[in-house]
Amino acid sequence: MDIIKIIISFVVTTAVTTSLAQTQVPTIEAFNYDEVTYTPEKTTFKLFAPKNMKRVELTIYDKDIALKATGDINDYESFYKDNTIKSYKMKYGKDGIWKVKVNGDLKGKYYTFNVADHTRWRMSCVAIPFPFRTYFGETPGVFAKAVGVNGKCGAIIDMKETNPEGWEQDKRPVVKSPADLVIYEMHHRDFSIDASSGIKNKGKFLALTEPKAIQHLKELGVNAIHILPSYDFGSIDEERPQDNKYNWGYDPVNYNVPEGSYSTNPLDPACRIREFKQMVQALHKADIKVILDVVYNHTYDIENSNFQKTYPDYYYRKNAQGEYSNGSGCGNETASDRPMMRRFMVESVKYWINEYHIDGFRFDLMGVHDIETMNIIREEVNKIDPSIFIYGEGWSAGECAYPVEKLATKANTKQLHGIAAFSDDMRDALRGPFNDDTKGAFLAGIGGEEESLKFGIVGAIAHPQVDMTKVNYSKEPWANEPTQQISYVSCHDDMCLVDRLKTEIPNITMDELIRLDLLAQTAVFTSQGIPFMLSGEEMLRDKKGVHNSFESPDSINHLDWDNLKRYPQVFQYYKNLIQLRKSHPAFRLGKAEAVRRCLDFIDTKPCLVAFHLKDHAGGDAWNNIYVILNGNREPQTVNIPEGEYTIVCQNGYINEQGLGRFIGSKAIVNPQSALIIHD
Repeated sequence: MDIIKIIISFVVTTAVTTSLAQTQVPTIEAFNYDEVTYTPEKTTFKLFAPKNMKRVELTIYDKDIALKATGDINDYESFYKDNTIKSYKMKYGKDGIWKVKVNGDLKGKYYTFNVADHTRWRMSCVAIPFPFRTYFGETPGVFAKAVGVNGKCGAIIDMKETNPEGWEQDKRPVVKSPADLVIYEMHHRDFSIDASSGIKNKGKFLALTEPKAIQHLKELGVNAIHILPSYDFGSIDEERPQDNKYNWGYDPVNYNVPEGSYSTNPLDPACRIREFKQMVQALHKADIKVILDVVYNHTYDIENSNFQKTYPDYYYRKNAQGEYSNGSGCGNETASDRPMMRRFMVESVKYWINEYHIDGFRFDLMGVHDIETMNIIREEVNKIDPSIFIYGEGWSAGECAYPVEKLATKANTKQLHGIAAFSDDMRDALRGPFNDDTKGAFLAGIGGEEESLKFGIVGAIAHPQVDMTKVNYSKEPWANEPTQQISYVSCHDDMCLVDRLKTEIPNITMDELIRLDLLAQTAVFTSQGIPFMLSGEEMLRDKKGVHNSFESPDSINHLDWDNLKRYPQVFQYYKNLIQLRKSHPAFRLGKAEAVRRCLDFIDTKPCLVAFHLKDHAGGDAWNNIYVILNGNREPQTVNIPEGEYTIVCQNGYINEQGLGRFIGSKAIVNPQSALIIHD
């Protein structure tokens, strides 16, 4: 008897795996990912699921099933009985898509899909096998555009009714070149949750519509806001906002719906959508672009993901052992190379652009995705607006079940067209390695990273004065153009800049910390890559030494706005530094040939990097500009051509009109600071 069971189990398991793997994939063009198309007369539902499923079912509910009764099983069952309007069997079409049309006005109702697999078997008490349906679980589908609380079911709404007044006239801020971007990375709760912020809608999308927030961003001078994941994610219970639970949001559930906990009423499916649009609209009116952090590389989990509930194992990669691959470091990795996952990513990006007027995308762990998919996304986005900016992390968090030479890693950036990657070369040249918080580099006065810093200054392109054999991670240039490099020293990952300096320089004084903080950002903002900063750095934020604060409480992650009063010189320096970059095209040449022609390095000592922007570089009003970065604790002298120069940056102050003048050929830069002069 046991032998029979084992044989049957083996045969059935093999049949299930084979049937799913061999299921026909529809013609890509046949499915535009409008899973739900609403009109007052009828609503059409579509789903991409395997052809050989026993039943694909649509259920319409009168209420949100996430709000079902709990406890007594009779209450649970009565909820479904009382609120289920009707279930419909969907039909498989010749185009490979399951469909059903429901007549009547369904606005305000809720829905789920449920897919049943007829190839599974179970054993009776007498060991006689017979087929039965195994439902994978209710799901709003993979491309829900509106959901109930916690995203358990889809919501049927009229999307036009979510548009704020004047939405049709909303315009994308104009930026002539990616080199002109100044990116500010922000988490919704971090930015506004503290009482010191003076913001009413704390931790909400609407916080970024308030005058206090807009005024701060405008005064600082940033022109693009990178918001951490703002789609519906899984780790926050939207029904219990009083818990004040925190998460960065890198745990995707519904990729194409805003997160409910950032809205003022997550129980209303339209509220989160409307308020997200209000946020975008307010920022656009302030000439600030909105960049969305997208996490297509993994899902919150596998078993309960909408991908798995609709088409088991199609959307995920497996390794040679048949195990789910974990290139994301989160237990699974998606298969961007598969036609319908690729199509999902393309259509999702286009949807955020068209419905929410998003101006750019930051791809989390872009190195998990394949090069072809990323280039197709770029091509499709170009058809809408070529100015929409795309960048990502040029690495994975583990080994991917896909050839590394085909992945969108930093090393392969030259094969990515109009897509940028973060420069960990520059980041770690300044502050020290990611894997050792206690080990410093340039900012700590430790020599050896000068060539890596120079590589970051030119924007990761080939430059005759950068010796690639001495660069920390990259042994050959990885960018075609400097606009393919994101220049930064800190982001939400790892320690923020203040905490890192405190950790790697024991007993650092506040004066020294501020000097090094400003020096680090001077390197970032005068580099030829695209400058990127973590929100709150302009306030000298810290996270109390927490390295990975993805679920730390607000007490760790919040911005203390009172720091603007404690350290006004820090905000003023950041503001003036950003304005310096904006005012002078020499710092944002945008093209590799222009950088090689106009930027020269000057021979210096350890922990000292100096470069020269010459001949009115980029049409700059200034003829010759010298930037000297000194990580040493002693003053340093750099030889420059004899002349009369205006000092615009010195000792933690920036003034484009001039801080003074000197005549000579010896430029003296003070300890742990930057000197910028011009003739």
